[in-house]
Amino acid sequence: MSDLPSTKPENLNKQWSAYLCCCCFFLCLQPLLYTGRARQLGHVTGTSLLPLAPSTSFHTATVLPSTPSPITVTEEPDALFQRVSVLVKGHDRAVLDSYEIFATMAANELGITQNKVYEPPKDMERLTLLKSIHIFKNHRVQYEMRTHYRCIELSHITGCTAQVYLEYIQRNLPEGVAMEVTKTAMEKVPDHIKEPMWEEQPVDDKPSQ
Repeated sequence: MSDLPSTKPENLNKQWSAYLCCCCFFLCLQPLLYTGRARQLGHVTGTSLLPLAPSTSFHTATVLPSTPSPITVTEEPDALFQRVSVLVKGHDRAVLDSYEIFATMAANELGITQNKVYEPPKDMERLTLLKSIHIFKNHRVQYEMRTHYRCIELSHITGCTAQVYLEYIQRNLPEGVAMEVTKTAMEKVPDHIKEPMWEEQPVDDKPSQ
């Protein structure tokens, strides 16, 4: 059996040092090779290839200067209502009580004159039906439907104010509640009936024979 060549410690340290130097040289040279290869590819394809880097983008809202909308002035006179009656009806009385407080408070804030707020008599409708559909004629059941009303009367109100007020309370109308609006408008007297027609015709004072 032949003896293996023995390696001295000094030679072993030199080998390890050379190996580490080669590794460091390769690690330092690899980015340069990659960059040179990328430049060559970019030169061939006509595009520039750069190493990707994480980018962060922030969204900023641009505030545009708000220009006030032009106010159109028309020569048409505003409508005048002598009375506006708002009638609401529903099956739950507590809901109508709460809505009455809301509607009257909104009218007070807008400076609307309230003539009166009252509760008309309720309607009751009864239906007597068979308890069973086909049999037991003597066994019946009775259903009762109650409809409560609440009326708010406004007086001496303009058309613009009435439109704003009605739109506001209609948008906040509770579910299961219906509304009926009755307007009494004030119109201008037409020119052809301002003066009585009999003044234009001559009057014959002679008594008839």
